Amino acid sequence: MQQNTTATAADTKAVAFTKQDFTWSLSMFGTAVGAGVLFLPIRAGLEGFWPLIIIALLVGPMTYLAHRALARFVLSSGKSGADITEVVEEHFGKSAGLLITFLYFFAIYPIVLIYGNAITNTIDSFMVNQLGLASMPRWLLSGVLVAAMMSVMILGQRLMLKATEMLVYPLVFILLAMSVYLIPQWSFEAMSFSAAPSFSATMVAVYLTIPMLIFSFNHSPAVSSMALAQREAHGADAVAKSDMILKRASVMLLGFVMFFVFSCVLALSPEQLAAAKDSNLPILSYLANELNSPLISVLGPLVAFLAIFSSFFGHYLGAKEGLAGIVKKAAPSVVENLGEKKFDKALVAFFFLTVWGVAIINPSVLGMIEDLGAPFIAAILFLMPMYAIKKVPSMQKYSGKLSNVFVTVMGIIAISAIVRGLLF
Repeated sequence: MQQNTTATAADTKAVAFTKQDFTWSLSMFGTAVGAGVLFLPIRAGLEGFWPLIIIALLVGPMTYLAHRALARFVLSSGKSGADITEVVEEHFGKSAGLLITFLYFFAIYPIVLIYGNAITNTIDSFMVNQLGLASMPRWLLSGVLVAAMMSVMILGQRLMLKATEMLVYPLVFILLAMSVYLIPQWSFEAMSFSAAPSFSATMVAVYLTIPMLIFSFNHSPAVSSMALAQREAHGADAVAKSDMILKRASVMLLGFVMFFVFSCVLALSPEQLAAAKDSNLPILSYLANELNSPLISVLGPLVAFLAIFSSFFGHYLGAKEGLAGIVKKAAPSVVENLGEKKFDKALVAFFFLTVWGVAIINPSVLGMIEDLGAPFIAAILFLMPMYAIKKVPSMQKYSGKLSNVFVTVMGIIAISAIVRGLLF
């Protein structure tokens, strides 16, 4: 009897939430908090108050259940150190592994393009509105900024990644402080609390916002490494540990990001939110231009700049590695003929020219997120694990859950953003 009690206590201790687990939750949180958060209030706020309430209720379960399923998929492998691409190859074959590599690249690459465009708009707005300078030619400003970001990466990738990891937490603190600072600016009249839209109009508004939610709360790039670390440390308890870590990360994200969204939305009128969308600026840059506050006029653009600048590096590295993997798998002779050094230079040139070109064209940042970034993220994060639950023997123990239907529906909605422009 005493042995059973001891065993039970040991099992409880094995899945208890520890300081190390909290560090992992913070890492998931930091991965998600990036430039997407700076555009979410514009998209979510444009749809009105009641759709915003529904969005706040949906996003927590969406975030947790989808990332939990992805972690479980990674842990379903028979190989202890297999990353997500290797797990796909193990379960579905080499062709599927190449397909997932493609999807990963196209989930990250549009984000790199978005950041080049967004940082150009942020700096241009700061120069004109806060410093009182004339606007530089866009081709020159964007070229200098993109070259500067990529040059920093080339000169010291490891140092830069460490620095950007450390930047996440001050950025989070400043954004939280700004959310509180905006409270005196809240106006409840503009949100029309009493005038609820029709059910169909509300559902359309929620539908249009879901891709942006998936983009802004996405921390899938860090899930694979977290899940593998739990397997190495906890063995059979890895799934329970991963679930706990992701649940707390999702709760933190829900509280922090939605507070920031509500604070920004209540501080601006619907007309101002529409103007922010038209200006193609992050919400903090727009607030700096609109509100008569010396603090926000300085901190707003600074936070937007740091968030975009820091988020660029991880996504650039991921996209570059993804493209290199695609070429090496699909056309290995190209790499052999060029040699590793020339191949790397060709990749750098490709990214510089495409990011610079998009920054010059200046397309809608929200449009690029919803039409390009979110659908590819949803394919990997929402649909692939649900397909695996049906097809992979080691994952069929998770089948038959209502949560699987919910995640699948949300994923299909996000992917339908590709054709959304034809319907709305």
